[in-house]
Amino acid sequence: MMDAVQTVEVARALLSAHGGRAEAVAARKTREAKAAGHAPDAEHWEAIRKAIEERSGLHPSFA
Repeated sequence: MMDAVQTVEVARALLSAHGGRAEAVAARKTREAKAAGHAPDAEHWEAIRKAIEERSGLHPSFA
């Protein structure tokens, strides 16, 4: 399982690369991992999606 620091780093990178679409990208990765039967990967992507959701509008310095 990815630790909190890694989760935030990936979330930040997705926000930088995809802007407002970052959460949708993480959600798509979650669905793809679930569909492929990769539960641990799906959990990682869901944690990243939640980090984006929680931080994208609340902390301008995060992005």
